[in-house]
Amino acid sequence: MAMRVVRNLDLERYAGRWYEIACFPSMFQPKTGTNTRATYALNPDGTVRVLNETWTDGRRGHIEGTAWRADPAGDEAKLRVRFFVPPFLPVFPVTGDYWVLHVDADYQYALVGQPSRKYLWILCRQPHVDEAVYNELVERAKEEGYDVSKLRKTAHPDPPPESEESPRDGGMWWLKSLFGK
Repeated sequence: MAMRVVRNLDLERYAGRWYEIACFPSMFQPKTGTNTRATYALNPDGTVRVLNETWTDGRRGHIEGTAWRADPAGDEAKLRVRFFVPPFLPVFPVTGDYWVLHVDADYQYALVGQPSRKYLWILCRQPHVDEAVYNELVERAKEEGYDVSKLRKTAHPDPPPESEESPRDGGMWWLKSLFGK
């Protein structure tokens, strides 16, 4: 089944801070991470700076990357994203798909996945989303062939600092996540 993606995504409007409301667990994120968020900023060359952050035991784990349109001439919201790992010694490139499956007209919430359906994120501009909106996005994911029983809601108990300044874990979250922690 072909996956439907957003057409004519406005990267300027999409840029900014997004909070992870729910996701499929992955080895790239700590199981106990809270206040997980992504910040996207447009670069002058049309690529997007990606900053993913999560907090574990009060310490900030983060990784930076770059995203770009998979087909620069196309109108589909199919992006590629590249991170260098491990975060504390970024030498190995890891590239993946980032497909925007849905974004509302006001760019306040989004559903993001990729073609294998192995990863899925529900994002919102605020740390919490209305339950009706959440259910609508879950239903949309189901229509695209995702096994939504794997979705895990992300806790946002204490809003983290707005800036990037907070105690860091030195990239240890990444190593721990490889071992299922």
